[in-house]
Amino acid sequence: MAAENAERGLVDQWRDILTVHARTLCELDRELHPHGLGASDFEVLDLLVAGTAADGGPSFRVQEISERVHLSQSALSRLIGRLEKDGLVTRGMCAEDRRGVRVCLTPKGRELHGEVLPLQRAVLSRMLAGGPAPSCG
Repeated sequence: MAAENAERGLVDQWRDILTVHARTLCELDRELHPHGLGASDFEVLDLLVAGTAADGGPSFRVQEISERVHLSQSALSRLIGRLEKDGLVTRGMCAEDRRGVRVCLTPKGRELHGEVLPLQRAVLSRMLAGGPAPSCG
C-alpha cells in the first residue's frame, strides 16, 4: 500500500509538472502572438541573444540550438525558416563543416526580442510563482 501511494504521488507530481508546462506555453503563446512569435520562436531568439555558441562565435549551429530547445530537427528547421523569412535570423553554411548550418540573430531579431522579453519574463513570473493559472483554450 505504501509503495502504491508513493507511486501515485510520483505520477501526480509528474502530471502537475506537465500541467504547469502546458499552461505556461499556452500563456506564452497568447502573449507573444500579437508580436508574430510563439513560445518556441522566442526560445530560439532568447538563446541567440543570451549566449555565445560552444565555439565562442556569435552564431549557433542548428545542432547546438536543437540541444537546447525541445523540438524535433524538422520542427526546428521549419521554425528557423520562418524566423529567417521574417528577417529575425540569417542562416549560413558552417566554415568548419559544410554539412552544418549556422544561425545568426539580425538587428531586427534583437530588437523584437528586447520588445517581447518583458512579456515573456512576466508570464514566467506569473505562471511559475504558483499563482492561479489561466486555463488554455
